Amino acid sequence: MATGQLFSRTTQALFYNYKQLPIQRMLDFDFLCGTGRETPSVAGIINPGAEGFQKLFFGQEEIAIPVHSTIEAACAAHPTADVFINFASYRSAAASSMSALKQPTIRVVAIIAEGVPESDTKQLIAYARSNNKVVIGPATVGGIQAGAFKIGDTAGTIDNIVHCKLYRPGSVGFVSKSGGMSNEMYNTIARVTDGIYEGIAIGGDVFPGSTLSDHILRFNNIPQVKMMVVLGELGGRDEYSLVEALKQGKVNKPVVAWVSGTCARLFKSEVQFGHAGAKSGGEMESAQAKNQALREAGAVVPTSYEALEATIKETFEQLVEEGKITPVKEVKPPQIPEDLNSAIKSGKVRAPTHIISTISDDRGEEPCYAGVPMSSIVEQGLGVGDVISLLWFKRSLPRYCTKFIEICIMLCADHGPCVSGAHNTIVTARAGKDLVSSLVSGLLTIGPRFGGAIDDAARYFKDAYDRGLTPYEFVESMKKKGIRVPGIGHRIKRGDNRDKRVELLQLFARTNFPSVKYMEYAVQVETYTLSKANNLVLNVDGAIGSLFLDLLAGSGMFTKQEIDEIVEIGYLNGLFVLARSIGLIGHTFDQKRLKQPLYRHPWEDVLYTK
Repeated sequence: MATGQLFSRTTQALFYNYKQLPIQRMLDFDFLCGTGRETPSVAGIINPGAEGFQKLFFGQEEIAIPVHSTIEAACAAHPTADVFINFASYRSAAASSMSALKQPTIRVVAIIAEGVPESDTKQLIAYARSNNKVVIGPATVGGIQAGAFKIGDTAGTIDNIVHCKLYRPGSVGFVSKSGGMSNEMYNTIARVTDGIYEGIAIGGDVFPGSTLSDHILRFNNIPQVKMMVVLGELGGRDEYSLVEALKQGKVNKPVVAWVSGTCARLFKSEVQFGHAGAKSGGEMESAQAKNQALREAGAVVPTSYEALEATIKETFEQLVEEGKITPVKEVKPPQIPEDLNSAIKSGKVRAPTHIISTISDDRGEEPCYAGVPMSSIVEQGLGVGDVISLLWFKRSLPRYCTKFIEICIMLCADHGPCVSGAHNTIVTARAGKDLVSSLVSGLLTIGPRFGGAIDDAARYFKDAYDRGLTPYEFVESMKKKGIRVPGIGHRIKRGDNRDKRVELLQLFARTNFPSVKYMEYAVQVETYTLSKANNLVLNVDGAIGSLFLDLLAGSGMFTKQEIDEIVEIGYLNGLFVLARSIGLIGHTFDQKRLKQPLYRHPWEDVLYTK
């Protein structure tokens, strides 16, 4: 066991099993210590199986702390870090702690987990003692060197640390079994003395890695520590080693001690308190017997826990009066910058957002689409068309509208393997690319010549109808501009061989839509273009484009400005993109299922020319 001070203002630690909050609390404590702590107390993080960096704050500065996948790699990268803070679970804490103890650079290991098997703990203790190393824990919150270094969550929040004056060293060495009671005692000691110099919670398990007397003997060798406070508890016999040390004259500074658990005698049966070790195993392990033994050995023991604060105060003031303590002068600690999230919650700052979303919200118990809970969508039996109406149009459209959307998706889902989008997807899939790459390669061909005609058809048909142009005036004006009428014309279909998809859409609209004025206008335009050429028929793009105008106008749920915006933004092209994705995904799966080889275009299909 070490014979003097464990930590200093330059102590750095390796943190095992990444936990953001306790690491950030350590770094905030560093900053609170002012100029005395110039480097972060956490040198590296060990997260088994992961490497890289974790971003945290060191005061106002954001820093990147290296993450290592193994203990050996971390120790090699940070040879000056000699404290190992182990936040592993009880299942792996012993193995990782032993691995750390075997590293030549590691001097102190703090084990936070409780429930570590006692046989494993005994092995850790034996190894540490034979190799002059220190184990704090298991079941410990850790320890603190005031104004210099703290382990994990020791001493709690920054507010508590400031309240307990732990940002600068005092004159009292403190050790206890309980981490929770440590926080209480730091506060008590700060009220009646100049504060803590070093505080340790040895842990509440039956076999702590280091004992109360181990740390009292250390404190006795630290010149800055002028008096010691010990808080024990019933169960075990650790306190008796301190009794022996006092009797043998190994401690020459005042020790104020109290063993909690005197209330155990009020119970008729044996009592188990919160810690594994806090279980009386006979009269010698009772709080009363231990307090009496400590009192007889020379420790200052109050008559009750309630009297402990006054006893500490009296002991401190006597040392001051004797000139053995010059109370530490108070200093004002720096202000820890507040995290943005907490500042926003407390109403201290206003922070602008970076993204606006008006269509969905996943912050509550369940996601909502345009304010409609997911469960409601399922319970009402709504379909894909209803979801599109909520996410695209931010309202629940009538059933005939959402049914029409679904029909459009089904009719446009695929048009064979030879169109450009499907061809690109097939070639990409056969090159061994993943689903997303194959899909995107096909989607990238969608534009004015493939798919985008739905948008253009809607724009031009709407403009012509709203301006009152006759089909003749519309078609001829487009001809003069050198623009083909979008939605008119087909490679295969003719006036006497109509597109079945167009007929299905027209039948559905005439049966369900309150008005089909834009579609009828498109039909009139088709009648005129057919007089010029038999292949200038209304195609599926033109049918969808004109009918969507009727859906928007006839439903009575959109203003004229909203309709203009929907057409301009490209909603209808989005419908084609969504629909065609179904087919492109299908072609990707088809090629992979068939295990098709890399595609190579045949030479005979290429005209090689100079």
